[in-house]
Order: sequence, then C-alpha cells, then structure tokens
Amino acid sequence: MRILVLSQYFWPESFIINDVVLTLHEQGHEVVVATGKPNYPDGKLFEGYRLWGTQREHYQGKVEVLRVPLWPRGEGGARNLIFNYLSFVLSGLLFLPWMLRKREFDAILVFAPSPITQTIPAIVLKWLKHAKLALWVQDLWPESLSATGFIKNPHLLKVVGWMVRAIYRHCDKLLVQSRAFVEPVARYAAREKVQYYPNSLDVRPPRLVLPIPSEFSELLENHFCVVFAGNLGTAQALETIVQAAVHLRDDPQILLVLVGSGSRLAWLKAQQQAHELNNLVMPGRFPMESMPQIFERSSALLVSLNDEEAFAQTVPSKIQAYLAAGRPIIACLNGEGARVVSEASAGLASPAEKVLPLVANIRCMKALGEAERAAMGRSGKAYFDASFEMTAQVTRLVELLNT
Repeated sequence: MRILVLSQYFWPESFIINDVVLTLHEQGHEVVVATGKPNYPDGKLFEGYRLWGTQREHYQGKVEVLRVPLWPRGEGGARNLIFNYLSFVLSGLLFLPWMLRKREFDAILVFAPSPITQTIPAIVLKWLKHAKLALWVQDLWPESLSATGFIKNPHLLKVVGWMVRAIYRHCDKLLVQSRAFVEPVARYAAREKVQYYPNSLDVRPPRLVLPIPSEFSELLENHFCVVFAGNLGTAQALETIVQAAVHLRDDPQILLVLVGSGSRLAWLKAQQQAHELNNLVMPGRFPMESMPQIFERSSALLVSLNDEEAFAQTVPSKIQAYLAAGRPIIACLNGEGARVVSEASAGLASPAEKVLPLVANIRCMKALGEAERAAMGRSGKAYFDASFEMTAQVTRLVELLNT
C-alpha cells in the first residue's frame, strides 16, 4: 500500500509510531510521514532543527519525513499548548498539500495522542488524495482535557465534543488503543467505524546500543530500584509517587527512579529538596537505544495515572514496553491498564492515587524472591508476545486500512 502517516509527534521524539512506520516499510509498503518539528517532551526544538520553514529528511535512511513548523510546547501551560496545537493544524493545512503535490496514497493514518486537532489537515488531504482515512485514537477527547484540568468549563467541553464528532465523521476508520475506548468513541461516531487496535512495540535489539553512565548502572544494580520511565506530566499522579517516597525513606535499599522529563520535572525536584528525599532519583531523559539496559537492571517497573475515568479507560503505552522488557510491574492505576497487568500475571496493581497500597506493593515486591519476580517478568513477556507483538499487529493494521 501507499500510506501517509500523519502525526504531530515522530522520531527523534520517542513514540510507538516510529516502530510502526519502520515495520510498515519492512513489510513492503510505501510510507511517507508528515509531522512537526520535534520538541516533546521538554518543549525545546531538538538540535539540528530550525523553528521556521519546512524540512525534508529520511528516517533511518528509509522513510521520507516531511516536517512543518510549529510553536514549541515550552514549559507547558495552557497558552503554549494551545499555540502548539493550533500551529501544527495551520502549518499542516498551509504546507502539506504543496509538499505532497503529485503524490498518491491509498490510505492516511493519523496517530493521535493529544491533540486530536492534528487530524484536521489529514481530512483535507483525504479529499485531495481520494484516500481512506484512519484515526488511531490514543487519548479520549474531550474527556482527557477535563481529566488533566486543561479545560474545566462544561460549555467549552461541549464545544470540543462537537469538534470531535465532526472529526470522527470524516474518518473512515476509528482505531482505539483500549477496549474501554470503544463505547466512549462510539458516543461521537458510528459504532461500525470503531475497531480495537492496541499499541504495539518492536522488541528487536536496537542496531545502535547507547551505554548508560557507569554510576547510574551501578546504582540500578546495587539497590532495589523501582523505575518509572516516560513523561513526567500532569496525568502521571506524581504526587502519589512523591508521597510513596516519603513513606519508603525507612528502607535505604529502595529507590524510586524517575527516568524522563516533562512539564512537572521542576516541581518534582522542588519536592525532592523540600522532603529531603534521597530515595527519589531523577537521572534525566535517555534515548530509546538506552532504555533496554535500564529496564534490564531495574528491580521493578512503575506505571501510574491519575484517578480519572478517562485514564481508567486507557492502556498507557509504557505498559507494553514494560511487558516486553520482561521485568515485574508495579501498577498504580485503575481500569484497563491495571487489568492488563493482572491478566498477564506480570506484577502487582493498586488503585490510582492511593499511596499506602502503592507503598505496600513496593515492599511486597522487594520481599519476593528474585525467582518470583523473574516469573512475573516471563509471564508479562509471554502476554506481550501473544497480544502486542509488532509484526503481527502491523499486518493487522494493513488489513484494517484495506477494508
């Protein structure tokens, strides 16, 4: 197939769509990516990219990537995010029809973590190219806007709902990453359009292995390290993790290691100092090529989300990454994410934002023998192979795009 993938986020930003695109290429499909200038999650343009103008490059020398300008996220806040979201829409509408002139496509796939507004340029391209349009829904709108506190006004949320309904109407397929998304999405669209299509991950060893600093490696190997990897933002229940660290100070062997960056990193560092939390470690963000080594050396992997209905319906993509890593998981969330961890027998789950159950699970995980933790990891990896393996999932994606 000739496939256009449109996503506001793409390599060198770390998103699962990167692996999906490469796998599509390896399976013989002609893929072009339309995206913005990389700036997630720190809000600053990555080195080698300029703010204005369009750019063309190739991902790993294989897949053509077209980039349009956008307003960087900065340090977060409503103003910056609104400018970030709208600038991609306007740049996409202005530049992409020209950049893609004389190019034909059978299907357009929109990878849609927030914002869903990135679908708008794809709708125009759908009509220009006479192609089918599939939207891969990663976040529920308007529910996630309310859950993160980004929009609280009920009238404004209702307007966003109208926009979502209009966007869904112009899509031929709505792919949802969680089974619990089916009904919420169907409230705004024809039910027959909605198909469950989970996130997946390429678990093949990276061609380039980037070592982690020796002092960080030693820290991971010499302590019971519970590692959280990913965005440190408003949805990740970071207050709960900080309070858990306060309760766990009596055991100097246990460390909570937050690998990543995001809009709440400065707040976390302030909390670390205010509570004198030597057991809360923030080594920064690492490239994807380093993450397998970090996971391998971790005693357990932590995932957490706020206690909101929208988040109970999602399966954070880090859960697939954790399952694939074959390490035991400590889940502090509700709904679908907790169900996957429990169904896979891959770890211990507790309710979202409940500090004491999380602390109890961390202590329990440490008390288990290495053999028991390894068994959890193997069970999770087997579940991943059966449910989320990349090659099989991308083959199914092409089938969905073809129908």
